[in-house]
Amino acid sequence: MALILNIETATTNCSVSLSKDGETLVLKEDNSAGYSHAETLHVYIKDVFDEANIEAKNIDAVAVSKGPGSYTGLRIGVSSAKGLSYALNKPLISVSTLESLSHQVDIDEGVIVPMLDARRMEVYSAIFNHNYELIRDIKAEVLTEDSYADLLNQNKVYFIGNGVGKTQQLIQHPNAIFIEDKLPSANEMGLLSDIKYKKSDIEDVAYFEPHYLKDFVAIKKKA
Repeated sequence: MALILNIETATTNCSVSLSKDGETLVLKEDNSAGYSHAETLHVYIKDVFDEANIEAKNIDAVAVSKGPGSYTGLRIGVSSAKGLSYALNKPLISVSTLESLSHQVDIDEGVIVPMLDARRMEVYSAIFNHNYELIRDIKAEVLTEDSYADLLNQNKVYFIGNGVGKTQQLIQHPNAIFIEDKLPSANEMGLLSDIKYKKSDIEDVAYFEPHYLKDFVAIKKKA
């Protein structure tokens, strides 16, 4: 019975869960507009252990959302997960942020397009079928009015994530279903981290890096 600490920091949602056999036992998160990960992540980690009345040393693994997403958010989450994994001598598991996000959509047919904002008219996205099987790889793409046209002509397409707003401005199609105000959460990570744990699909703590997709670009503050 795997007991796993799950950490999700790829967007503004700072989210931590403790899961057992893929089921969430405790969830602590803050999905407010600002990034507060540096201040709150370790507080939330302590909170989930306290609420579950479980000592950190008794978990079986540490799982972290690997991206894509915010460069700074991912760095904080991965650094914390690696530190815990090393200190506790527990395996490190990485979970695809977009795959985890897709599990917030429960459908019997059609396809799911989880998408995260990547500035301007660009998003990080992937395509999953209704069984959460990846049918198009994760990539950074610039949206146009013709994006997903072939897919939309054949299926109901469920768009989810903080890239939905800009997508909704461009795509007008009866098969397009936009699920707003949803962000990746550690709540959905437990199932995926449990599957990886059972397969011994783990990362090298020393060398693991987040899946950024794009190089970091610093933006100067306005005067």
